Amino acid sequence: MTYKIWSSTSIPMASTNIRFSRTDSTKFFKTLNKRVNQYFKENNIKRTGNWRLHLKTIVMFSLFLTPYFLMLTLDINQWLMLLLTIVMGIGMAGVGMNVMHDGNHGSYSSKKWINKLMGSSMYILAGNVYNWQVQHNVLHHTYTNIHGHDEDMDAGRVIRFTKHAKWRRFHKFQHYYSIFLYGLLTFNWALTTDFKQTKNYLARKLSYGKLPSPLKQWSTVVVTKIIYILIWIVIPMIIMSIAWWKILIGFFVMHYIAGLILSIVFQLAHIVEDTEMPLPDNEGNMKNSWAIHQLFTTVNFSTKNRLVNWFTGGLNHQVEHHIFPHISHIHYTKISKIVKETALEFNLPYHEYKTTRKAIIAHFKHLKEMGIKPAIQS
Repeated sequence: MTYKIWSSTSIPMASTNIRFSRTDSTKFFKTLNKRVNQYFKENNIKRTGNWRLHLKTIVMFSLFLTPYFLMLTLDINQWLMLLLTIVMGIGMAGVGMNVMHDGNHGSYSSKKWINKLMGSSMYILAGNVYNWQVQHNVLHHTYTNIHGHDEDMDAGRVIRFTKHAKWRRFHKFQHYYSIFLYGLLTFNWALTTDFKQTKNYLARKLSYGKLPSPLKQWSTVVVTKIIYILIWIVIPMIIMSIAWWKILIGFFVMHYIAGLILSIVFQLAHIVEDTEMPLPDNEGNMKNSWAIHQLFTTVNFSTKNRLVNWFTGGLNHQVEHHIFPHISHIHYTKISKIVKETALEFNLPYHEYKTTRKAIIAHFKHLKEMGIKPAIQS
């Protein structure tokens, strides 16, 4: 199956065993889309990024890359180096949430080549554009919180996010140990995930746009991984006068900080007490239309906090992002009022936690609940 880039009024549907209801008796999405379109028309602004996003791009890349060049060129105390790797991890997550994310959704700019360029920052984050677009744009955004289809809910055997996953004895401790595993997200990108996903997605003929040839995709994965290792490990080992194992520790710390931030931001948006994790019926039919499904499976958090809004790339406005993924995150604060009012008008849920702290508590309460042995095994 091949998925194409669709407008914000569409979702990437193709031949699949999951079918969302095409009946929206309340005409919710039609009304919402009309109101959001009217907002952009009345204010004479584009749906894509503007100078605020461009300035943020400079800041995030500076946080990510400036410490790297400082450590390569200056004689810096090793404890200060460790601190700089933490800053790099923060910048790495910032680039991912603010630049790469908008670029690969086609919302960074109205120009395709700029979106492609910014989306390609995925490679310096240790990932692969094709794999990320399939997992995120196709599987996650289409089949949000549907067990067996949304890969972002699949943590293997180690963490049980949904009651539909098999329970194992060690899951009763997952609300304690999960936080230590979250930091391994981007580290896994760098080492194993892209190879597994490339094999899987090519075999299933999944794509976001044109399906790449196997030779091109495998070549891209191998070459970019070699370049990545050269830049972040080999060159520092050659230039910096410190033990090789200290460089590896710094590399791990950078990835751990970035992975921890990215993982937590995602979990707070989907894996919490208030969100639903529905399954299709025996014929593959979902109860709700796609847009309404997003309201039941997604949650906002800390939307009044300017720092959280700025740093997370609007991913704390996950409701707005899931319904309008082709609108840049810099507009989410403004259109969130329209989305909330329209949802409530049609008697539909609009989940939000006032603070990040409340969302974190809700996430770990959910993990604790999922760790309890079910009366009947799934």
